[in-house]
Amino acid sequence: MTGQRTALVTGATGGLGAAVAARLGELGHRVVLAGRDGDAAAAIAKDLAERTDATTDWVGLDVTDPASVDAARDAVGAVDILVNSAGVLVDAGHAAATVPLELVEQTLAVNTLGAWRVSQAFLPGMIERRWGRIVNISSGTASFTHGIFGAAPAYSLSKVALNALTVLLAGSAKDSGVLVNAVNPGRVRTRMQPTAQRTPDEAAEGIVWAATLPDDGPSGCFLRGDREVMGW
Repeated sequence: MTGQRTALVTGATGGLGAAVAARLGELGHRVVLAGRDGDAAAAIAKDLAERTDATTDWVGLDVTDPASVDAARDAVGAVDILVNSAGVLVDAGHAAATVPLELVEQTLAVNTLGAWRVSQAFLPGMIERRWGRIVNISSGTASFTHGIFGAAPAYSLSKVALNALTVLLAGSAKDSGVLVNAVNPGRVRTRMQPTAQRTPDEAAEGIVWAATLPDDGPSGCFLRGDREVMGW
């Protein structure tokens, strides 16, 4: 991939999203940091610009709110790279038989429908321009090969659905120059998993790789690093 692209990263007010935005900015792309807390997104964008000379912008964005997504699309303009990093984990320690369904609804609203809603806002423009990259941040908890993680059933379910959504969006974008993939970043030290060993900067590398794939790169795949996870 050559030339500057515009990248929008959701959930970019900390952790993995902020690390991905920083790395894309270091590569010379215009980065738009999006998050529900617009002030936090603005502060991180300013800090990133000062540290790296990256071209940065920010936008307030609640992925569960259609009006917020529409307003962000109108404010940002054309987006070439979309990283759906916004996510929640609110059901840790519950079992599928007893988890409160309001937690399931909250999780699906952000992790699955939120990514779907934002993708619908920007994918048509990518297809029209014949180039684009969408990366959905998934999880190893969504892998049937390794075993669906039962101690956070809503989260696991949301990521299985996100993988399926990735395949469907890739099919919609087939032969358009737009590549859509899901990435398992591993266990990353964030607010969700404060004791994890892997840093956001380390995990960002695989996501950025998927976000900057060459035109003959994979699409509709579940990736870990630069390899496809088979049998998810």
